[in-house]
Amino acid sequence: MTQLDSDKRYKICLVSISLAGGGAERSCAMLSQMLQQKGHEVHLVILNDEVNFPYAGKLFNLGLYKKEKDTHLSRFKRFKRLRRFLVKESFDVVIDHRTKNQYYRELFYDIYVYKGIKRIYVTHSSNKKMYVTENPKKYSKICNKNVANISVSKYIKEEVLKKEGIKNTSTIHNAFNPLWSENNFKPPVELENKHYILSYGRIDDSVKDFTFLIKSFHLSKVWENNMHLVILGDGKDKEKLKTMASKLGCSSHILFLPFTSNPFPYIINSRFVALTSRFEGFPMVLVESLSLGTPVVSLDIVSGPSEIINDKENGLLIVKREVPLFAEGIQTMCTNQTLYKHCKENAKLSVNEFSMKRISLKWNQLLQDELR
Repeated sequence: MTQLDSDKRYKICLVSISLAGGGAERSCAMLSQMLQQKGHEVHLVILNDEVNFPYAGKLFNLGLYKKEKDTHLSRFKRFKRLRRFLVKESFDVVIDHRTKNQYYRELFYDIYVYKGIKRIYVTHSSNKKMYVTENPKKYSKICNKNVANISVSKYIKEEVLKKEGIKNTSTIHNAFNPLWSENNFKPPVELENKHYILSYGRIDDSVKDFTFLIKSFHLSKVWENNMHLVILGDGKDKEKLKTMASKLGCSSHILFLPFTSNPFPYIINSRFVALTSRFEGFPMVLVESLSLGTPVVSLDIVSGPSEIINDKENGLLIVKREVPLFAEGIQTMCTNQTLYKHCKENAKLSVNEFSMKRISLKWNQLLQDELR
């Protein structure tokens, strides 16, 4: 009998804000696929009616019950509906991917919504206010009732969860799908015959710091050799960034394109992908890019990049948030053909440990260990 044959199959509910938008939502959707492939019965609950990423299992879309005028009473009715659903389905475990930014909301989930149900909480960001609430000391008591607490990076495990007294913690990185690289992605029509650097994600400058990227691109002067910067995504700061870029000498070489749930054609046809976020958890932008054979240039922010990038092997890790340093990194990756070729050749192999196959084994083992 194989290990898989002897594994117990569980009835699992994944909870997420949505299945659209960012890396946390994509990773939740992919986890549904991984768990179903392992033979588990998978259900998903989303709080907002937003679905862009492929998923597996049965979907309970609470967002469909949102009213135009969202009141305390209508919110409570949705929570009550969720509670009835969880009790009726009698899940073995709930794996919760939501942000956790309000202590009393989490207390309500603890004493009402999830009462009597085994839980695993997943922390997707190093930003404590987003995932351990404004009262981490009290919140840690809720987490310590969980069967497990998962971090998507080693930094989050050691510097966020453990430092706040949250126990039974493990790191399971986000996964990529190897099938992405098997597609023959043609250059997007709007970028045909263009050489470009890509950065993509939700356009919230307080998080992603596209301002820093644009300034670095301008200083790098690579646009003088007809290299473009493509910023792919939507968000509240898009118009502000467009206005800022329009005042620079390189404005004609900065292109803003709308969000797509399929960024892969843009990634695979780019020179490299850049990341300048102020904070992350485990940035899937980097893993997705490398899995497609595209090198990366990233700031060495506190969580994620250093667990993915081996400097000058699969990309460049820029140690300080200084425009001249990042501009130099951009210039190097555009002009040093020997280094670029080396990083490109190493890219795919460098992220093998984050494949769906390997990450699904870790999740399955966690369930076998904690739920038996």
